[in-house]
Amino acid sequence: MGWKYLITCVAFFFGAINVAGAQQLTRYVIQFKNKATSPFSLANPSQYLSARSIARRTRYSIPLDSTDLPVTPRYLDSLRNTGDVTILNVSKWLNQVSIKTTDAAALQKINSFSFVISAQPIAARIGTIDTSVKMKSSIDNADNQRTTGILANYFDYGTSFPQVHLHNGEFLHNIGLRGQNMVIGMLDAGYAAYTTLKVFDSARTNNQIIETWDFVAREQSVAEDDAHGTACFSTIAANLPGQFVGTAPKAFFLLYRSEEAATEYPIEEHNWVCAAERVDSAGGDVISSSLGYTTFDNPTFNHTYANLNGNTTTAAIGADLAAKKGLLVVNAAGNDGANTWHYISTPADGDSVLAVGAVNAAGQVASFSSYGPSSDGQVKPDVASFGVGTIVAFTNNSFGGGNGTSFACPNLAGLATCLWQGFPEYNNIKILNALRQAGSIYTAPNDRIGYGIPDVKKAVISLLKEYATSTAIISNCQTNLEWKSKDVATMRYDIERKAPGEITFKKIGEQAGTGLLFGIRSYQFQDSLAQQTGGPVSYRIRQVIDTASATFTADYIDTVTVTLNTSCPLTSVEPANNIQLLPSPASKEVFVSIKNSRAIPVLTMNVISSNGQLVSKHHFTKQAAAAIFAIPITTLASGQYHVLIYDGGKLLATREFVKL
Repeated sequence: MGWKYLITCVAFFFGAINVAGAQQLTRYVIQFKNKATSPFSLANPSQYLSARSIARRTRYSIPLDSTDLPVTPRYLDSLRNTGDVTILNVSKWLNQVSIKTTDAAALQKINSFSFVISAQPIAARIGTIDTSVKMKSSIDNADNQRTTGILANYFDYGTSFPQVHLHNGEFLHNIGLRGQNMVIGMLDAGYAAYTTLKVFDSARTNNQIIETWDFVAREQSVAEDDAHGTACFSTIAANLPGQFVGTAPKAFFLLYRSEEAATEYPIEEHNWVCAAERVDSAGGDVISSSLGYTTFDNPTFNHTYANLNGNTTTAAIGADLAAKKGLLVVNAAGNDGANTWHYISTPADGDSVLAVGAVNAAGQVASFSSYGPSSDGQVKPDVASFGVGTIVAFTNNSFGGGNGTSFACPNLAGLATCLWQGFPEYNNIKILNALRQAGSIYTAPNDRIGYGIPDVKKAVISLLKEYATSTAIISNCQTNLEWKSKDVATMRYDIERKAPGEITFKKIGEQAGTGLLFGIRSYQFQDSLAQQTGGPVSYRIRQVIDTASATFTADYIDTVTVTLNTSCPLTSVEPANNIQLLPSPASKEVFVSIKNSRAIPVLTMNVISSNGQLVSKHHFTKQAAAAIFAIPITTLASGQYHVLIYDGGKLLATREFVKL
């Protein structure tokens, strides 16, 4: 079950205390056997999970299990009572706790407890944090030479446009997917000065930063620590129009510090898992982690390449557990590509983790981006994003270019969040796979950029094809076609038909999308089968999600076939002189006069544009006498229209008019 690394540590535990004494190992991880006598129950998750976290489990049918239960409180009380012992962080997923102590008698007592499996050294004492120290998980070099890219999009991205555009990310923003109501958990080494930097003014004003916690210092404030997290956070949350806009600037954020920037010990992996648990419990959706682990200040703890199989390291186990709870975990692949050790770090090796490598604006892999695969042969990194000259915030209230998979990771994590916002029906793994499949080299992945650079427009199309449904019913020589998809007003649908005896589809109409924000829409289209012989009639719907000629993007989202059981004549059921439409041309309204004396309980009149689009539908009840019905047309564009008049589902007549 992936405990190889921890078990190995047990064998050298007592010897390591003396051998590494000069390194002052004072922190340990205590592994418990079970959660016996727990006062918590799976039947009452509101005791330890937020309503939003529970809702995620319900939405995606994720069952609660023992890993969700908090660590048994009496076990923690027992540790505190052994002597000079400080509880640091508690992991319910791993059923373990980190402690700080120099009390040998307390350690001996802890090892004697029947509910304890082991007490393992995991780190030296906390050193003084030096924010100038570069994290071992990231190589971040400043480069302010960037060009400005300004397009007619919802956001004016300024210098950050290339990193958004690499994935066609502006498309998501333009259709209303900007991170609203989504929660991103950031795991990093600190977020120095985030409370004062102008790039975060919007996030602060709109109360988008909903929680902070420091798992190293065990305090709420994270603004005085390392600036690495500040830079990563800015690639997602920045909102300075015309200068710097991130990839999910309307999302909500959890800012957690799990990393000690000045040192590198396995306790940071334990902290990482505890922070991921808190993202879950708080109701987060996405984890963006620009952290990774391979070697440590005490070489005894170093990972081997064999350990990077997605099931062995503490961080990888925790990351996959986070995914099991429904979180989308996005992690930097690492920056060792130019080193002797050039492989990805953990938890990027997790099989349910979206590991992100780095490329430049031209899509070329960065030399520093770590190699895959994982030791068990998984394609790693999974994908790649903008990591060379990425625009990031600095603590002096400026911003400029930085290099590292550390920045490629949040850049893509923000867009993954926006994509998921548009398709909340699908779980984290579906979104992860959609991004993989939208990669530029999906059919031929490699060990540098995995499946390639995701195009989020392709991801949207693939998800729409799975989501969309359609039905068709033939009645009285007319097909009533209905479909459901997701769209905005800038999109459209092309309706195509293959009639009996035909071998190709022909376009018979269009339907414009509706709404300002991307969302669920349902449509109807009526198709007259006059003069058609009996046989199968097939309809297919092509959704055009980008209608601009330069960036045109479309695909068929559904096909449906029905059978016409009889040949259809051209004549109308109602004599032509019984139904009239006046005036034509008209500007404000037209009138339909029906002279017969029959009562029509459900009289429907559909106004169809010249290209077959249903532009309005009107329902009336006709009494047993001649009657006149008014149809308003002031909102219609100038042009030619048809009015299809139905008695229930039976076509009575088709009349034409011209709108001035």
